[in-house]
Amino acid sequence: MRKTAIGIDIGGTFTKFGLSDEEGNLLMEGSIPTYTHMELRPFLDALSEAINKSLDELSEPIEILGIGIGAPNGNYYRGTIEYAPNLNWKGIVPFIDMFKEYFNLPMILTNDANAAAIGEKVFGGAKGYNDFIVVTLGTGLGSGFVTRGKLIYGHDGLAGELGHTNVYPDGRECNCGKSGCLETYASASGIKRTVFKLLATNNVDTPLRSYTYESLTAKRITEMALEGDPIALEAYRYTSDILGLKLADAAAVTSPEAIFLFGGLAKAGDILIEPTKKAFNQYLYPGYKGKIEIVLSELMDKNAAVLGASALVWSEIANSQTIQVPQQARAI
Repeated sequence: MRKTAIGIDIGGTFTKFGLSDEEGNLLMEGSIPTYTHMELRPFLDALSEAINKSLDELSEPIEILGIGIGAPNGNYYRGTIEYAPNLNWKGIVPFIDMFKEYFNLPMILTNDANAAAIGEKVFGGAKGYNDFIVVTLGTGLGSGFVTRGKLIYGHDGLAGELGHTNVYPDGRECNCGKSGCLETYASASGIKRTVFKLLATNNVDTPLRSYTYESLTAKRITEMALEGDPIALEAYRYTSDILGLKLADAAAVTSPEAIFLFGGLAKAGDILIEPTKKAFNQYLYPGYKGKIEIVLSELMDKNAAVLGASALVWSEIANSQTIQVPQQARAI
């Protein structure tokens, strides 16, 4: 009987789920909308129904060892989602306590960037590393720090917020309430802000001028950068310089072997990676030079969110931490 783990990635718009084996093969996948559920209980009803329906359609017998969940502002220690700005459920949400009413399985919850880091360790390019950082460049900027093979959670379960370290004290307003946070510059939303700043201060002829702020996407900026558009390329250069600076700061704290970049902006490839490396090495403490790689995630073309969440289960079993292989795991 094949051993498996359920992975759930909770996003502001959709929640994705899937079932993986130890090699990272996804045996089933699905999703439900998140944004339509204003209360947690109806969301859990819909999610459990969708998961059970997909499990019932499997053709081979399996054993489920646990459920891993990645969520915005997920607290590993408490199993809660806390003050997530992009979810309808406000305050401190006792997610695990309520979800255990639906599945009699061990569960682990952490923030989505931490799940991505564990996914990289279990299934991606960090298999041979014990000290590394994963940075997710999506709508915001998330990060997961792994030291000696284990995630850094801090005393409250919320450590690792590189995106909310400061770039400019009087810089751009951030959704967190501060100003000048890294994610207001190095993220999908950040690069859009940079493009419109560049359009306002340059007379360069570019198709980007035909877009409104609402209609322009980071994906389109990336496509235009790959096509050689001067404003898009300058936006990436500016973004990369700031990202390289802050990655050098992060490296000075944890001394990683590698830094993995993941998410929409990372799909620009060398347009992002090469100037980021240049800035990183410019700002890096001399004692670390030549010791730290900056590379793309190896999960870029996979369902990384679900794999990362399911990897929480495999990682906990391997480290003999919170989860133990249950004696009465659900068998299908």
